Amino acid sequence: MEFNEYQKEAKRTLFGNEQVLTNITLGVANEAGQVVDLVQRYTFQGRPLDKEKLTHELGDTLWYLSQIAEWANIDFEEVAKKNIEELNDRYPDPQHAKWE
Repeated sequence: MEFNEYQKEAKRTLFGNEQVLTNITLGVANEAGQVVDLVQRYTFQGRPLDKEKLTHELGDTLWYLSQIAEWANIDFEEVAKKNIEELNDRYPDPQHAKWE
């Protein structure tokens, strides 16, 4: 699925009033905090990483991010594209990012 397609599909579930930006910004912080909690429990408490729950929370975070971009009339595809360009500028040598 393309980012702009995701953004459009996700928008159909966006409800709110004049305070929608505040709501979605607080939502992204809340969901990101839940991602942090899962990673913290795994890293520091020795709990197994619940990939299903992590996938769910990452998806919720993605939804909020896409809707902040939607509110600001920014194509989500452009957000992703600019981020990759910045990463390529910052890390021109792919040897720096070995996570495998």
